[in-house]
Amino acid sequence: MIVTKNTIIGDILDADFDVAPYFLEIGMHCLGCPASRSETIEEACAVHGTNAEELVEKLNAHFAKKD
Repeated sequence: MIVTKNTIIGDILDADFDVAPYFLEIGMHCLGCPASRSETIEEACAVHGTNAEELVEKLNAHFAKKD
C-alpha cells in the first residue's frame, strides 16, 4: 500500500490495523469513530495540529517493510 495525504484513514486501517499506534502517538485517539475512518490523512492532521507529511512517511515506511 502506498499512502498519500489524500488516503482515507479507514482504508489504511483496513489494510493493516498494526498502524494504529502511528495515529495514537500523534493524538488521534478516535480511530473507532465512524467520522475519523472517512477522513483523509491531511484532514485528520489538520484537525489534530500535526504534520501530515511526517505521518505519511511513517506509514509508507511501515508498509514498505511488509512487502
